Amino acid sequence: MKYEPSNYINRELSWIDFNKRVLLTGMGREYKILDKIKFFSIFSNNLDEFFMVRVASLKAQVEAGIRKKSIDGLTPKEQLKKINKEVKHLTSIQENHLNNELNIELKNEGIYIQKYDELDENQKNWCNNYFLSSIFPLLTPLVVDPAHPFPFISNLSLNLAALINDGEESKNQFVRIKIPTKNIGRFILIPDEIIGANDEKEHYFITVEDLIGNNINSLFKGMRCLSYSFFRVTRDADLELKELEADDLLLAVEQSLQKRRLGGDVVRLEVEENIPKNILKLLIESIAIPEEYIYFCKSILGLDDLNYLTKINREDLKENLFIGDTHPLLKSLDSSKDKNFNSIFSILRKQDILLHHPYDLFKTSVEEFINQAADDPLVLAIKITLYRVSKDSPIINALMRAAENGKEVMTLVELKARFDEDNNIQWAKQLEQAGIHVVYGIIGYKTHTKISLVVRKEKGSLRNYFHIGTGNYNSNTSRFYTDIGLLSTDPDISSDLIELFNYLSGFSKQTPYQKLLVSPTSLRKKFIFLIKREIESAKNGNKGEIIAKMNSLVDPEIIQLLYLASKTGVKINLIIRGVCCLYPQRDNLSENITVTSIIGHFLEHSRIFWFYNNNNSEVYIGSADWMRRNLDRRIEAVTPVEDLKLKSQLYNLLQTYIDDNYYSWVMNKDGNYTKKKADSNLKRSQIDLINNL
Repeated sequence: MKYEPSNYINRELSWIDFNKRVLLTGMGREYKILDKIKFFSIFSNNLDEFFMVRVASLKAQVEAGIRKKSIDGLTPKEQLKKINKEVKHLTSIQENHLNNELNIELKNEGIYIQKYDELDENQKNWCNNYFLSSIFPLLTPLVVDPAHPFPFISNLSLNLAALINDGEESKNQFVRIKIPTKNIGRFILIPDEIIGANDEKEHYFITVEDLIGNNINSLFKGMRCLSYSFFRVTRDADLELKELEADDLLLAVEQSLQKRRLGGDVVRLEVEENIPKNILKLLIESIAIPEEYIYFCKSILGLDDLNYLTKINREDLKENLFIGDTHPLLKSLDSSKDKNFNSIFSILRKQDILLHHPYDLFKTSVEEFINQAADDPLVLAIKITLYRVSKDSPIINALMRAAENGKEVMTLVELKARFDEDNNIQWAKQLEQAGIHVVYGIIGYKTHTKISLVVRKEKGSLRNYFHIGTGNYNSNTSRFYTDIGLLSTDPDISSDLIELFNYLSGFSKQTPYQKLLVSPTSLRKKFIFLIKREIESAKNGNKGEIIAKMNSLVDPEIIQLLYLASKTGVKINLIIRGVCCLYPQRDNLSENITVTSIIGHFLEHSRIFWFYNNNNSEVYIGSADWMRRNLDRRIEAVTPVEDLKLKSQLYNLLQTYIDDNYYSWVMNKDGNYTKKKADSNLKRSQIDLINNL
């Protein structure tokens, strides 16, 4: 299929635009100062991952001489040029705002990030003593000379580069010191009695690098430091894995992770704005990085570390969000002494339950489902997919307890979940040691679906209970990611899940499913059918309408079909948090399409797809975005929600997001976003959902 480049937004530039919305949210006047700091930290952390994966991939393509154009008509080299220009512009905005407005706000609230030169003698003495006792022993200066090559610079580490001289006629030596931020922390709290603070709400910090820099001569006795500066590198961290050649997938992933730790190519060098030219020259020669990948920073390096400040015990400086309550249908479990008499299974036999996290507590719903399954003597088997799991996971503990209780437990652990590979390897080993059957999925595909199945013996026969969600079985992220989940006993979907788990464990081939939409077999086909049905309805003079909420919209075939739907009169509301490669509101192309992005305190992560279907709506939830990777290269499962009451709940939820005029950003026909202006009737989707609990 041929696509017109002018009808598509570049994926990488759309992602940068999303991160821009995160940054601008942190600059908004309506947020409290520590919430602003949180958004600034997220902006920087997002950029780190973007460079490690997306920029690294494009840079590798350029170096390999690949000139294949993206769907919007840009070569890899042209994309990199635009990326660097946009990112440098945004980081400059971030640094200027931090150095001026946010620092002033912090000081006004009693939080000070002090410069060493601003301290009095008593305060400097305390800092110097702290340096000698708690930092000095951890530092290892590495000299660079003919006998000592330039040391390896680890990914995202903070480093000091210095020129040292031991005499007037001696040649200057280049020295590198890695700043041990992981062991010490980035911000050192100066005690109140040293500062002389009278208010317990006041906090005074000094950065660890500022303290090291001002004590640098103590590292070089008998020598003199001529100049020093700090720098940071970002490396290619995408995992290169040749699955088809791997006899042992677990071992193959472990080996690939080791290569990542050793470090890929440098894709970004961050230096201080006032770095001495001779030090910069040495860094460029040693790291061998082109000039366009050098970022001159006006603030401290590595602003993702600002997240440390959000942990300050100042609740008055954060939005006091009431995060979650037990779902109304599950509240009887809280007070029940006999869980077997009043179990989650007895509730599900009567009706399906639709969950919306974090408003519905994950702990008292999904975790309770797995916990009760682990302890219920009538439960014979538990099957579950694990993509990202918290480090101290109640779900994992319940699965291991279930195995101890003699139940058949099967877990699929996705070893290729980016940046969670190491964590998942450790969990896989622990689960296997607990006697659980662990599988790693299908070669060539990531298993991204979030499903669990419980098999229970009741009155001489087996009944299946299941959970299908849009988010991970992760207790930590469930507190600030919004996700949808369905708890049910639907026999057709249960049967589909049994087939899917058998496929994932290698015991069967993909077969047609009764209700479940599964990629890479039926998911794309079904979505195309559902969109085309709305088109046919509009062509016949009837109403056609689609509402879809997801993280990203990238797939060109789906976008082309949405354009066709718009032209035929189908009304389309898209709620897309991140990347969107579709232009809305364009004459004769997409005038019936609106695109909204919700950026708030919680990360919007749920995927909901609603189709009008001649007033007999069909609604689906699941783990898949409308991206090629989700539709063609991953194992995904999307389930229909058929209960009329639950369908109504999902429609009303979608309308809540559409009506939002506080967290909403609306895309214009040129692809740019503007913040939706609030009228006298303020509608704040996330706050309103909390208030409606």
